[in-house]
Amino acid sequence: MKKRFYSNGKLLITGEYLVLDGAKAFALPTKFGQDLIIEENSSQEISWTSYDADGSIWFEEKISFSEITSSIRTEKESIKNTLISILSEAHLLNPNTISNSDGFCVSTTLSFPRKWGLGTSSTLINNIAQWFKINAFTLLKNSFGGSGYDIACAQNDFPIVYQLVQEKPVVKKVIFNPSFTKNIYFIYLNQKQNSKSAIASYKEKKNNLESQKKTINQITETILNTKNENIFAEALERHEKELSSVLETKTVKESLFPDFTGTIKSLGAWGGDFVMVISKENPSSYFFDKGFETIIPYEEMIL
Repeated sequence: MKKRFYSNGKLLITGEYLVLDGAKAFALPTKFGQDLIIEENSSQEISWTSYDADGSIWFEEKISFSEITSSIRTEKESIKNTLISILSEAHLLNPNTISNSDGFCVSTTLSFPRKWGLGTSSTLINNIAQWFKINAFTLLKNSFGGSGYDIACAQNDFPIVYQLVQEKPVVKKVIFNPSFTKNIYFIYLNQKQNSKSAIASYKEKKNNLESQKKTINQITETILNTKNENIFAEALERHEKELSSVLETKTVKESLFPDFTGTIKSLGAWGGDFVMVISKENPSSYFFDKGFETIIPYEEMIL
């Protein structure tokens, strides 16, 4: 008998990096995500196959139960070792899944290209947590690390405000449906950003961020409550300047699109993945001319 689990992808609109230190973050789950299908067998191992959105196999491996249950961990970075690490942490949280089985055939399928950075890892962790019947936030903390906003998006089909309060996740459902979503587009920057390394870089630079967190929280409230497109765009631009100062990095508009008429907001880890664009005119021709061909309107991206 097959079991299927599914998790939503994510886009972090406000609070990137500072969400790690308790700032309120506004995030949107996407129409794109990842599923995980499990069939039991008697192989005493996990036969794992991962498919990209185009149907191609991007990872295929057999993992013995002993590799998961063993306390020996390898430091070598590889897709297999990362997966074993996640499964091992899941096993520690609930040993019954492996102990009570003779083997599994597992497949995962993305509905977005893996390079897009919409949550290949977070959707996998949330799916594995569902499979093992454990807390996905705990599994994330024990394996990948991170704030957990992406897990909250994986689990919810509506806009959220996410915050770590005393290091515990607080997820609040919010309404976000302004009339100007028709002027919002998401542009892929043609390069996958490594969340782990981006977070490590942020931690090296950060100091006392209380005033910055307060500013970001105020901007998040403005973005959620305004019905005015100009106020919305101005708030996003203030957010970019604030994070630019914290990260000591130019904004994406300054570095890549200084001549663009409209607002451009980095999403998630700066320097890669998607940006959000607010433009009264369809910006496709501008970005096509710059070599950026993945342009997705709001209604095609967001749940």
